[in-house]
Amino acid sequence: MALTQLPPVGPSAREEIPLRQPTRESAARTYARSLPVVPVRARGLTVEGADGRRYLDCLSGAGSLALGHNHPVVLEAIRSVLDSGAPLHVMDLATPVRDAFTHELSATLPRPWADSARVRFCGPAGTDAVRAALGLVRRATGRTGLLAFTGAHDKIAAAAPGGSVIRLPYPQDYRCPFGVGGANGAHLAADRAKSLLEHRGSRADGPAAMLVEPVLGEGGVIPAPDGWLRRMRELTAAHGLALIADETHTGVGRTGAFWAVEHSGVVPDVMVLSEAIGGSLPLAAVVHRDELDAGRTGDRAGTFRGNQLAMAAGAATLKYVRENRLPERAALLGERMLAGLRATAAQCDHIGEVRGRGLMIGVEFVDPDGGDRPPFPAAPASAAAVRRECLRRGLIVGLGGRYSSVIRLLPPLTITDEQAAAVLDRFSDAVAAVSRGAHQRPPDLGSPKHRGTSRNVGAPGSPGGWTAPVAAPPPGTTPHPSPSNHPSTPKEAGAASPA
Repeated sequence: MALTQLPPVGPSAREEIPLRQPTRESAARTYARSLPVVPVRARGLTVEGADGRRYLDCLSGAGSLALGHNHPVVLEAIRSVLDSGAPLHVMDLATPVRDAFTHELSATLPRPWADSARVRFCGPAGTDAVRAALGLVRRATGRTGLLAFTGAHDKIAAAAPGGSVIRLPYPQDYRCPFGVGGANGAHLAADRAKSLLEHRGSRADGPAAMLVEPVLGEGGVIPAPDGWLRRMRELTAAHGLALIADETHTGVGRTGAFWAVEHSGVVPDVMVLSEAIGGSLPLAAVVHRDELDAGRTGDRAGTFRGNQLAMAAGAATLKYVRENRLPERAALLGERMLAGLRATAAQCDHIGEVRGRGLMIGVEFVDPDGGDRPPFPAAPASAAAVRRECLRRGLIVGLGGRYSSVIRLLPPLTITDEQAAAVLDRFSDAVAAVSRGAHQRPPDLGSPKHRGTSRNVGAPGSPGGWTAPVAAPPPGTTPHPSPSNHPSTPKEAGAASPA
């Protein structure tokens, strides 16, 4: 077989490939455990499996596919580099491809910042970008500590060795840490940050930066209130901290603005970028105020910071999103989808909240029998059951949030009105199917927070007690271990095996 040929895909691929995967790869697999799909072709929102089934993909590579699968402008950009004979890996040497990418990126930045901002490339993952951003501000401030927020992505722990990390409450409505929600809850969360900074901010060992996601991604799709984010900007400026906006999940138009911080008018000191900026290929970067690295020329930034294919695909994606005004489209269609999902939620008391911004949407499943009033206990079993039913109907969705009880919808920005309607129909049907087969179960013994909180009775099971009967897992998959009780659950943690 020639090296340029892909392996043949026969009728048995759907069964054989998943069986081989666990014999060759480590147990550190997440999506493959709960999505028994062997993709062989894809275009836009549609993925075709080895078994010939087609799916609407609202996972979109965890949101990294802003234009969906194999968009023509992305493929053309990649082919142009390959056909030109240009080197594919050049570290940080200047190339036409790199120059085009930085030009397109600069054209998208908030205007008060764009002319003086600097781009720092690093390793290709979001964790690499967070690590690079923290190194940058620590050297600039001489301090090592970090302020972060509950529910933030676990990459903070991996990227922040050598300094203390203090987690502050992230404002939200359904599970407000102060029990009030709304503007009052956001005000109390801001006051907590202010109190801490007044106590520690001027000390030599005080924090160097505050790292915030404008919308919590894997923490459950929770948008930050604009007024609260403006107060975080005021507080960090007053106390000499760098404000780092983590736009890994929210950037490139997903929330209805090119960068999610633009909703609030906040201009951070540093932005962490990854996922969608590579146009489906691995790429990460840090954008920062130029004075933060003046004269610092010897910093190590990672071997794979010159990926020419990713930069070409990324430049094409950034340009297409900007020129076709896809952020505005995401804002409009996102409101329409949120309205449709809220209509479904109004008919289902096992949905605690529908929330999101633009085409970054979360639906939280709860156990209404687990308490007298909201917020009710998280129901990961219910979320997993609905996801299984979605998959049966040809809809791929993700899980996240507290105990993986939030279904995440992250369709590409190119989704059509007809496709959006189909997504809503399939999701509503999945919820109805689980509701028809519902039966009550007591809380998950592996979730200490909810131990003994449910009034349900019946056979042992997982929290929420509102689950469709579960068939045996498909070949090559195994049940996922019990979810962590940490508020920041890793990608797809706690997902049940598919039926």
